[in-house]
Amino acid sequence: MAIKVHGQPLSSSVQRVVLCLAEKGLEYELVLVDFATGQHKKEPFISINPFGQIPGFEDGDLTLFESRAITKYISHAYADKGTPLIAEDPKKQAIIGVWLEVEALKFDAAGQKLSSEILIKPMLGMTTDEAAVEQFEGELVKVLDVYEARLAKSKYLAGDDYSLADLHHVPIISNLFTTKVKAVFEERPHVSAWCADILARPAWQKVLQGIKF
Repeated sequence: MAIKVHGQPLSSSVQRVVLCLAEKGLEYELVLVDFATGQHKKEPFISINPFGQIPGFEDGDLTLFESRAITKYISHAYADKGTPLIAEDPKKQAIIGVWLEVEALKFDAAGQKLSSEILIKPMLGMTTDEAAVEQFEGELVKVLDVYEARLAKSKYLAGDDYSLADLHHVPIISNLFTTKVKAVFEERPHVSAWCADILARPAWQKVLQGIKF
């Protein structure tokens, strides 16, 4: 059976999954979930994700939800395909694991909220909370200062090879680069070079071609 990703192409969580599939050179079907009609809260979708959030994922008889769990599965299950995103060496994999945690708990905590305030709220006709933007930008700056020091020592977060730790950042960075927040990335030369590298990857360019604004 074909791999299926259930969601919306504008979702950064869905983008994280399809980017991983693109890096692996895997074919998949994107099954659109219509939020306007509440499909995400009804069967059959809630059989895939009982929390009613995208993405949902199917690979044969396996169903998964939570984008980072899905990308980890893809990286392990299809380790012999496309771009290597995990490491066989346990020490190298542990380092990848550290930066996967940092992305989820530190970077995304600020980046996703900034994206919501600056991009999503205006799209929905809501008012951006400027105080919140200032707060989250301050939190992001602290994270990027750590990244700048790290990237002064290695090309990518977990070493000299692109990994899942870098991949997980791509959708939010891409979103924020369309806003004034791009400046806080560009003010840090090593962070700026890393961003340019991961955003220029052919797999991400392929994903972008499928995103309809």
